[in-house]
Formats: sequence, structure tokens, C-alpha cells
Amino acid sequence: MSLIKPQTHQRITRSGLTALDRDLASPGLTLYAPMFGDGQVFLLDVEGVEVHRWDLPYPPGLYGYLLPSGNLFYMGKVKDDTWDRFPQWKRFKGGVMMEVDWNGNVLWEHRDPDHHHDARRTASGGAVYLAAERVPKHTAERVQGGALDSDQDDMWADIVVEVDSNGDRIWEWHAHEHMDFETDVITFNDPRDEWSHANTVVPLDDKRVMVSFRNTSTVGIIDRDSGDFVWKLGYDVLAQQHDPSILDNDNVLIFDNGAHRKNDARTASRVIEVNPETNEIVWEYRDQPVFNFYSPYISGARRLPNGNTLITEGNFGRMFQITPDGQVVWEYINPYYPKDSDGAQNNAVFRANHYMPEDMPGLKM
Repeated sequence: MSLIKPQTHQRITRSGLTALDRDLASPGLTLYAPMFGDGQVFLLDVEGVEVHRWDLPYPPGLYGYLLPSGNLFYMGKVKDDTWDRFPQWKRFKGGVMMEVDWNGNVLWEHRDPDHHHDARRTASGGAVYLAAERVPKHTAERVQGGALDSDQDDMWADIVVEVDSNGDRIWEWHAHEHMDFETDVITFNDPRDEWSHANTVVPLDDKRVMVSFRNTSTVGIIDRDSGDFVWKLGYDVLAQQHDPSILDNDNVLIFDNGAHRKNDARTASRVIEVNPETNEIVWEYRDQPVFNFYSPYISGARRLPNGNTLITEGNFGRMFQITPDGQVVWEYINPYYPKDSDGAQNNAVFRANHYMPEDMPGLKM
């Protein structure tokens, strides 16, 4: 991967470790993959030093995370017959999910050309993941919103799929069968080639799955038996969000990207913690001025053991820790600038994760 930076970015930013408060930063390690890289996954210590690297056979589709065993669960991007399905598909498609050991040996693999964005390994040895399917024409005609001059013939929506350890499908949920025509409206300027555009799937237990839909600015929890939503947070609060996660207190942490916010003309991102019982925002992080923190796409947020929050400002490859009162106490900028699907040099990071050394049996420090 190239370390050459685009000229404007080179003038205004540094890369690598740019901030560290050893007293306030959560110790541990940060895992990330340059989104448009060749398949490198990096594990950094708090000093920004690379302590381990995986070199995998596929570019990210779109990231990886560590399992309790210390193995890496990784989603790869496969260039196949679906590559030009619609204009943006190649940017976020996946195609292969794999569990690899500390040395990159493949222990389990599942392929699906319709897979995209996210997947989670299950305790039973399979996986829950996002896939895409065509929306029936009579349904697509009823979907509201989107750019009306879109020339895309087909509309796509998500399937949430679970496979067992043999790769056999054991459960499916089809978004177009459960979304609401009145409230699940595509953002006004997004093309109508996608209705839902899910970017995160989180199995919560045997009965529930949480999903984030960017194109309708909605996070929802689905009852697996009925297929119905048992909780929803929508466009009144969110604006094309990513990476919801359930905290130990049962609140939901969300990276709220902030593009085309309903009640605020300012294009700025924030991270929010929401009480799902009341949909009240009980904690929020913004920068001051608010415009200094903004990633229109991708990105994520994870609560850390010491109460800090690790934030990925994805479009700019920025990963940073904040304290509960919003102090930045650790910051690392991805120094790698491979070319993206448009041929532009790009240091984007889909999302990063944090681990303690005891979480990694293979690590020798």
C-alpha cells in the first residue's frame, strides 16, 4: 500500500500517533484495516506501535474483529460477477467471511456473493451477516424518497442471513417485507438503487438482532421469530448512522454521521448513547466547533473498559479515544493511502476495535 498522501490532506494533517495522555487513555490495543487496502489488518499498542499484522488474501469487505479465542474474524471483498450491480456496490460489497488464526491460517470460511458491510460469528460456529436482494418491482414502486432522477432500473434491499457451521442457511429476514412505506423513506438525495442499505448487524441473543439502515436513518431491533421490529430509532434523531452497539447498561451507543440531519442544517457528526426505553439521548459527544468532527460515511464508536469511547472518524482514517467528558486522550491517523474504487488515494477506515492484552492468547509483548 502507498504511503503517499493526497496533497491537500498532507498540508493539513499528520498521521500515525498524534495524541496520547498515558494517565487518561485506556490501555490496550487497537485493531483496524485500511478500508481500501490489499488485506492488511493492523494491531497497534497505545504508543501507536504495530505489534501484529495479518496479511490476508482479500481486500477488506469491510473490516475484521477479534473473537474470544483470539482468532480474527474477517470479511473480505471478492471481485465477482456482481461487481457492477449498481454504482456504489463495489465500495462496500464483501463476498467472503473467514476465521483465521494468529498466523493467518484459515479455520472457517463462508462465501456469498451478496454479502456486504458486516458479519458476526455465532457461538454455534456459523455467522449472521448482511446480504442484498432485489426488491420486487411492485414493492419498489411504493418506496418513497431518493433522487427522483435516478436511472437505476432495480432497487435492492437487505437480507439478514444466518448460516450454521456448514454454511447452510438456517434463518433469513427480508427487509422489504417488514419496512414501513410511510416512515422508512430514502434520504432525498440518495439514488433509489437501495432502499435500506444496512451497514451493521448485531445478534443480541437467540431471539433478537439489531440492524442499522443508513438510507432510512434507522436503527432497529428485530424479533427473530415474528420478523417484526420490537424497537426503532429513526430520522427524528439519527442521520445516516453507523455501528450501533449495546452497552453493559443496555443503552445503545451509535455513531450518528450527521449528513442531511432532519432538524439541524449543520453537517457534523456526533456519538450518542440512547436509552431504548425512552429513546432519550443520555450522553453525547460533539466537537467544538461542531464542524471539526464529521465523517459523512462509514465510522464507528465503541465503549472501552475504563469508560472512554473509541471513535472511528472513518472517512479520514482517524481513530481516537475520548473520556466521558469529551477530552481526546489518544489519537491515531491511518498513514496508509491505497487507491479506492474511484482511483483516489484514500486512508479511510470502516471501523476500529479495542482489546486488552489478555484478550489475545497469541500476543507476545
